[in-house]
Amino acid sequence: MASALGARDLYRLVRNGIDVKGVHAHVRKPFRFLLCGDPALIAQMRTLLLSGHDDDSVPPDAAACIETITPNAPLITNASEVRAVIFLGQTGDRGASLETLRTLKVPILALYVDPQGVPYGPVNAPAPGTVGEYIVPAISKEPLRARVFVHLVEASKGVEIAVGRRLPPLRETVAAKLTRDAANNALKVALASALVDHIPVVGVVLGAFASAGDMVAITGFQMMLLLHIEATYGKDPDVQRMWKLLPVIGGGFGWRTLARELVGFVPVAGVAIKGAIAYAGTIVVGESVTFFLEHGSHMSKAQASQLYDRTKEDALRFARELATRFKRK
Repeated sequence: MASALGARDLYRLVRNGIDVKGVHAHVRKPFRFLLCGDPALIAQMRTLLLSGHDDDSVPPDAAACIETITPNAPLITNASEVRAVIFLGQTGDRGASLETLRTLKVPILALYVDPQGVPYGPVNAPAPGTVGEYIVPAISKEPLRARVFVHLVEASKGVEIAVGRRLPPLRETVAAKLTRDAANNALKVALASALVDHIPVVGVVLGAFASAGDMVAITGFQMMLLLHIEATYGKDPDVQRMWKLLPVIGGGFGWRTLARELVGFVPVAGVAIKGAIAYAGTIVVGESVTFFLEHGSHMSKAQASQLYDRTKEDALRFARELATRFKRK
């Protein structure tokens, strides 16, 4: 069946699985980030998060998603829309009581500015109702993107696209999370299909159908990823544009060559290889589209080569680890 799938059939199957309405719904999802603490630092954070819109204008729905609060004052906004609280202060403010904020049961990111200090932040995002402390040299994009932005986006599960759409400085971080999530979904489909191929009788009966099905499903994941990332960057869904772009991206990175190299390195681990190729391929799609939207141009040959090599090494490491697990079992 896999070989019998023509371009028209694949296009129809994938197109029917693309949820354009769902993308529009994600864009409109409500959320709130609450700011409190030092008024001057609050103003800096608000300005930073709302920067980057076209014509330097701030859409009303973007401005409304960032709210300044006083910890002991009644909350004006709908508490169910709150995703995180950001407390901003100087290093001398460390130890300030944030107990009243814990009742919101959302992650609390306490940012302390110290131009001379060593940047610091927890590895994992704070759990709901707990405080994570961060030392940053300034309220600017570069020092915040490594930990603070990542943890804000992690706290925004389910509304990531809306967060990126309204707050441009978070778009690259949102795109990275969407890419990882799509790659994990592609991995699960590929592994499930590969396992079917390794089960006697069932593999004989269902193997071809699983191969065709996972090809369509993984292509669907990658196309939805493109739509989600473009929506994050303020573009409305366009399935026709995505369909044309997807094979260009895959072919541009020597995808068939990468698949052959992976199989050559781990020839006996069919299950692992299938999963590694699906995962790495989706990473390449997401990262290359994000680069284009961030910079307005495609990667240079040197940049594409670096992404290719890094993705190949990650996939090889993953495949070997997975193959080892199967051998042990």
